[in-house]
Amino acid sequence: MLTNIFYFLSFLAILSSLMVIFAKNPIHSVLYLIITFFAIAGHYIMLNAQFLAVVHIIVYAGAIMVLFLFVIMFLNLNADTEPQKSNLVKFAGVVSGGLLFLILIASMKGAASVTNDSPNLEIGLIKHLGVVLFRDFLLPFEMVSVLFLAALIGAVMLGKKEVNEA
Repeated sequence: MLTNIFYFLSFLAILSSLMVIFAKNPIHSVLYLIITFFAIAGHYIMLNAQFLAVVHIIVYAGAIMVLFLFVIMFLNLNADTEPQKSNLVKFAGVVSGGLLFLILIASMKGAASVTNDSPNLEIGLIKHLGVVLFRDFLLPFEMVSVLFLAALIGAVMLGKKEVNEA
């Protein structure tokens, strides 16, 4: 039963990710990307990582896709005004994508498969994530929070209007 669900989610993720690439309308591409994110979240649930699945849906399918849709509508893309790419640029894109694919295949070929006869059903729970995050990775977690605070302050300073005092 779980094997069939895995194959269905994998087929759905691959098909919808291909549709992201080949769809002519950018809005349709974003919608196919949302379907891909939900299929990946289904894989996370099958791996007993419920927290990761929920965060994946909230962050990617929620916030990031709203930003993508906003940018697409803001740009008002029109095929008539868009410059056409030369065949050399298209060829370079295909070659670089193929090289990336070969590197990914080579890196997966060298990876060892992980098998576990007795699965731990509590491995993906939030309780264990919090213990590991705040026990083993407390310093990097706090450093990232300070970095986010600095980025927030920088964004506010850049976005602030300058007042001319005359």
